[in-house]
Amino acid sequence: MDTTNLLFYLAIAVGVIGVIFVTIAAKWVLKQDRGTDRMKEIQDEIQKGAKAYLRRQYTSVGIFVIVVAIILGATYGLKSASAFVVGAFLSLLSGYLGMIIGTGANAQTAAGSSKSLNTGLRVAFFSGTVMGFSVVSLGILGLSLIFWWLLGSGHAHVASAARLIPAFGFGASSVALFARVGGGIFTKSADVGADLVGKVEAGIPEDDPRNPAVIADNVGDNVGDIAGMGADLYESYVGSIIAPLTIAYIAFYKDPNLQVHGLNAMMLPFAVAITGIIMSLIATTFVHVKGDRTSMGVLLMALRKGVWGAALLTAIALFFVVRYVMGPGFDGLYYAILSGLVAGVIIGYSTEYYTSQDYSPTKEVSASAGTGGATVVIRGMAVGMLSTVIPILTVGAAIIVAYAFSKASAPHASVIGGVNLVGIYGVALAGIGMLATLGITLATDAYGPVADNAGGIATMAELDPKVRERTDALDSLGNTTAATGKGFAIGSAALTALGLTISVILVMHDIIGKDFQHMLSVADPMMIVGMFIGGMLPFLFCSFTLNAVGKAANAMVEEVRRQWREIKGLREGNAKADSGKCVEIATLSAQKQMIAPALIAVISPLLVGFLLGPTALLGLLTGSIVSGFLLAVMMANAGGTWDNAKKYIEEGNFGGKGSDSHKAAVIGDTVGDPFKDTSGPSLNILIKLMAVVSLVFASLIAKYYIHW
Repeated sequence: MDTTNLLFYLAIAVGVIGVIFVTIAAKWVLKQDRGTDRMKEIQDEIQKGAKAYLRRQYTSVGIFVIVVAIILGATYGLKSASAFVVGAFLSLLSGYLGMIIGTGANAQTAAGSSKSLNTGLRVAFFSGTVMGFSVVSLGILGLSLIFWWLLGSGHAHVASAARLIPAFGFGASSVALFARVGGGIFTKSADVGADLVGKVEAGIPEDDPRNPAVIADNVGDNVGDIAGMGADLYESYVGSIIAPLTIAYIAFYKDPNLQVHGLNAMMLPFAVAITGIIMSLIATTFVHVKGDRTSMGVLLMALRKGVWGAALLTAIALFFVVRYVMGPGFDGLYYAILSGLVAGVIIGYSTEYYTSQDYSPTKEVSASAGTGGATVVIRGMAVGMLSTVIPILTVGAAIIVAYAFSKASAPHASVIGGVNLVGIYGVALAGIGMLATLGITLATDAYGPVADNAGGIATMAELDPKVRERTDALDSLGNTTAATGKGFAIGSAALTALGLTISVILVMHDIIGKDFQHMLSVADPMMIVGMFIGGMLPFLFCSFTLNAVGKAANAMVEEVRRQWREIKGLREGNAKADSGKCVEIATLSAQKQMIAPALIAVISPLLVGFLLGPTALLGLLTGSIVSGFLLAVMMANAGGTWDNAKKYIEEGNFGGKGSDSHKAAVIGDTVGDPFKDTSGPSLNILIKLMAVVSLVFASLIAKYYIHW
């Protein structure tokens, strides 16, 4: 059996094993004790609202998928349309499976926390593994099967497969943006509305059942931070495989000197993903805590053992995997992959430092609350901006290392514009290296919303205050791990978008010929115009999403105020709030407001490409990567800092709950919510979606753009 076929079989087998693991983990979580009848009632209400929202969202997204599939079918044929639909479906399925288990694990985590911290951690973490391994298992399974189908019998259609496989990524990315933006608008409109009226105006505790927006807030955690995040990371994962795969076709397969390694080079990203999934599955057994200590350090170390273990095992195994797939002459590709893996760890640590309440940046933001909400916002913004330095330098170093080592493996490879194509292939491999252990990394991220909702259930069901203390410890850690997960996603997005952009260059060069090299000059006015437009688009996108949250939050605030005025006894706790109305407001707002931001990513590269030409399009992609990466890191980390600064005060520091400092910190947290959970994480999809749309339509743009 040749290496290519073996890797296909392994990819399918590992995907199936991952699905089996997900099934077992889900059954174990759902079998755990759900607690009291009141806890079950709250959990059922949250799940009902989440399902209702997703049904509505998936109906809207389904219309988009059908329209685009028809366009792709008419333009490129049935195979392209099929790849697009499968990518879209699996992206939505990843999010839906995570949401089902997330809403199904809230009460179990609260009930587990009433027994011990370790029990609560295990339940929440294994609910997160369902999300993490659903993403990677469905990703490797779906992508490998589609690619195998496109290759055809005897791998006779390599050129066609390389040209059509980006449609799979287009499907995954486009629906992920709808899911992330829509879910983010829903969750943050409810969260901001609940906080502004509840904590700031009325001074009632978080998750107080008297607040009509509380259930909507808990629903939002699941549709935004779990379902939206699942679709988001699914497209990140498959995109990081597609980018090096498409480059490998031109760098290896079309080069007569390297063609013998062509199919293996195209399959190497699959081999990296297979290795990462296996090692992440092993590392899940490392996550546990002893005793009942609730310090952030203890909990963080418990999760680190899993993430560190997976990264170390993967790093060791990949050396032998790369040698087996490519041969000993291509060890430089291993170091390229390793550079991405190491860069991911460094970005994770950087994110943790700037967002965790164990370190000075967040503590200083907490301290600034003593002089009001304005200083909290100013200090948080400063922390967010400062936090961009390490990720940018780290990704830059990874690019240099990956290119240099990969180029050294094939110094006589084809060159375009003075750039060694195997070196560029190595840069794209660094992206999948960063996401190789996504299964367990995402598990530590996805468990956060579960712990957050468990705390809400503990309060609404009036459990022992010690239970809320434990769930708050888990939730506070979740804010840090969520920020770390976003750091991984954003860092990999930069590398993946860069790889996809290079693929666009290679496709256009293949069609236009040598004249295209002259179109790559940064002194070309069209390139400069494209960079300006590309640099502007992330800001325009964030303006739309932040404004959407603001509008929806306004409607939520007015509804909560109305209920407190009109429902007699609600403020005193003698009447039940109409939470369904708040869920309805958030749902309708999200569906209406998500359309414009999502369309920006699809339409902008097509307009610029056809109207201004390939040079402007490449400038647009370059500008969007730079500004989008910086803006995403700043917003995600500033939001995480504000959230944990508030929690640090709630633990009794700087006056504790109810103090003026606490109220000021709530304002910062309220500003940060749409930063870290709506606009920031959506940006990594934006820059990749624009790149993959450009790649899918690159051949048409190269042939039919307007010549000025």
